[in-house]
Amino acid sequence: MAAPRTIVEIAAELCVLPPEDFVAARNARARETDDAALAAEVRALRKPLLAAWVVNVLAGADADALGEALQLAGELRAAQDDLDAAALSKLGRERRTLVRALARRAGSLAEARGATVSAAAVEAVEQTLNAAMRDAGAAAAVASGRLVRPLEASGMDAVDLADAVAGPLDVVLPAESAAPTDELKARRERRDAERAARDAERDAAHAEREQGRLEERWRAARERAVLLEERIAALEADLARVRAESDALRAETDALAEERKRAGEQAKAARRAADQAQTRLDT
Repeated sequence: MAAPRTIVEIAAELCVLPPEDFVAARNARARETDDAALAAEVRALRKPLLAAWVVNVLAGADADALGEALQLAGELRAAQDDLDAAALSKLGRERRTLVRALARRAGSLAEARGATVSAAAVEAVEQTLNAAMRDAGAAAAVASGRLVRPLEASGMDAVDLADAVAGPLDVVLPAESAAPTDELKARRERRDAERAARDAERDAAHAEREQGRLEERWRAARERAVLLEERIAALEADLARVRAESDALRAETDALAEERKRAGEQAKAARRAADQAQTRLDT
């Protein structure tokens, strides 16, 4: 069987070999080629660190599962500007679950090849897969199966890929290939429609709650208005009664004033008569 003819093919073959076999296999490949420049490139290839090798094993042995995960991650990166916070939070949880499952799968594949995968290596594998989920370049590096060191995503910055891949990183990742325009348009329109439906449902629920609140306030105000009207009617009746009593008392006062006046005049006349009688008696 002819040896691979490009550095990418050679690196891909070497990077999935057990780490302890890497150096011998690399040197053998360098000796097999008649191309001095290629031989020098092969001899310059570095042995993958354990976590990187575990990821390479996953990329080689379960490329379909890894490819589907990276394709989903690529679609999420393309769509994240169109998603709301709740949807992104849900997708973030799903991504973390997927990363853990892939890391366990990678560890199992590596152990099946006789490797001992430490807890630190498993954590580095998870960090690498998480970086691939977040960054297109990291996804291409992971899918290449030629990692030589683990990757790590830091905030929103692009993942550092310097000296991370054996050979040139010229793999075109299917996940990053643009989906057909019609498919993207339909997906975006569906997301827009779903978001519009959620917004409309939220607005309707808010309007219904506001209507209920105003209905309760109207009923309470109406009850108070009825009570006030009843109170006004009672007060008006009291006022009419008091006015009638006042009018009667005023009439009685006027009559008493006339009687008082007459009584005064009669008393004066009687006094004058008494005085006159006394005068006659004295004389």
